[in-house]
Amino acid sequence: MQRALFLLLCLGPTLATAQIPADEYAERRQALATEVGRGAIVAFGEPEPRHDYLEFVQGSRFQYLTGYRESNAVLITVAGSGAPASILFVYPRDPATEVWSGKRFGPHGATKATGIPARLLDELPAVLDSIAATGLPVMLVSDAAGDDDANPDRARLAKLLGARAGAIRDLGTSVDRLRGHKSAAELALIRKAVDITVVAHREAMRLIQAGMNEFEVEALIEYTFRRNGADRPAFASIVGSGPNATTLHYNANDRFMRAGEVVVMDIGASYRGYAADVTRTVPVSGTFTPEQRAIYQIVRDAQSAAEREAKVGADAMLMTRAAVQALASGLARLELIESPTATYDCSDRGESAECPQLQLFYMHGLGHGIGLDVHDPEQFYYTERIEEGSAFTIEPGIYVREHVLETLSDTRRNREVAAKLRAAVTRYANIGIRIEDDYVVTADGVEWISRAPREIDEVEAAMREPFTGPVARDSSVIDWYRATEPKAALPTP
Repeated sequence: MQRALFLLLCLGPTLATAQIPADEYAERRQALATEVGRGAIVAFGEPEPRHDYLEFVQGSRFQYLTGYRESNAVLITVAGSGAPASILFVYPRDPATEVWSGKRFGPHGATKATGIPARLLDELPAVLDSIAATGLPVMLVSDAAGDDDANPDRARLAKLLGARAGAIRDLGTSVDRLRGHKSAAELALIRKAVDITVVAHREAMRLIQAGMNEFEVEALIEYTFRRNGADRPAFASIVGSGPNATTLHYNANDRFMRAGEVVVMDIGASYRGYAADVTRTVPVSGTFTPEQRAIYQIVRDAQSAAEREAKVGADAMLMTRAAVQALASGLARLELIESPTATYDCSDRGESAECPQLQLFYMHGLGHGIGLDVHDPEQFYYTERIEEGSAFTIEPGIYVREHVLETLSDTRRNREVAAKLRAAVTRYANIGIRIEDDYVVTADGVEWISRAPREIDEVEAAMREPFTGPVARDSSVIDWYRATEPKAALPTP
């Protein structure tokens, strides 16, 4: 009963608001058109997977502008005087093909779903040709990596335009700037994804015990995601125990966990396309060892220091500086580094240089934006300040790899460093601790929204709770599924 109540508390507050209206997508296209001024903006959706048994996931920039989730769609928005005009080009209804891949919307269904006038995909070349004939600049919004000629979307557009292609301006950065500010509807979806992820963390904490394999924990986590309304994991789930806890992007998840180790669980649900990213590190035996507690507390103190600097209007770099100072001071106390400002000899493009010893144990950034992508554009990437409408993570960590001293180049200085640090590295070897939380910024300030257990006593208490199987779904949660799932009825032509 208590677990069911917790689930409802997590999932309940955003049930009614977890959707984005068509008007908001239109406002996004308007904002992009206003920046462009005059021109035809072409956005390509993701192609259909090469193999029909692979799951289709729409590109984030295309989804941001349209909300449309069918493959191979194309959007054209013509900007000029007055309101921009948009057309969506989509596949036709085709019963023979739909046997294999499911119902298509067709133009009529696409318009009903998005509010955008839609035409058949076969009409795209002629429309583009007529636009190019007017001399109107043609610009590209691509979800493909890279902005050069290797970009498949750029190549496709150039081919469609033929000799009239000219220079094609890429608007990817412009769209990403818009994406940095999250609307109230987007924040509601992010909260939902985070709520589901918190439930999965709590379930995993109850499940974990020595002798269990990492993939068993992964399976429960991802089952909990889908059971509670998520589309999928937002990224490859990381469940790393023992030495795997010190590998940042470990995701093989196939090792048997042993007593006395820690396990890092870096996981996130995707809900209606929006991502969560929450990490907890827990002791396999249910109780942290003194060495694990010492490092865990340093990481938690660093996160807390960063949180104190997370204020509306503040310089975002203050969070990083506060966390780095706490990590460096803590590692120096444990004699894992010589002092908070100590360095070692490192190589920078073949030239000798000095690097902070802290980087031997903390080698990633403090956090990132979250949204349609798990590493989403964030406002402070562009403004350097924390502003309303932001959604981001804070995730300090310490990773004591057992062979870290072997990565040092063979210099006199580094041999001295290794000699001084070796005893501490041996003592704390294979302890990897990361604590990652999600935050949103509203008119009321910066809010911590990923409220899974994170203090040492909270984690240990959660792990003492017995796991008796997945929590039963309450009937109101089932009602919520039915109210928010995509409608099954696709209009016939």
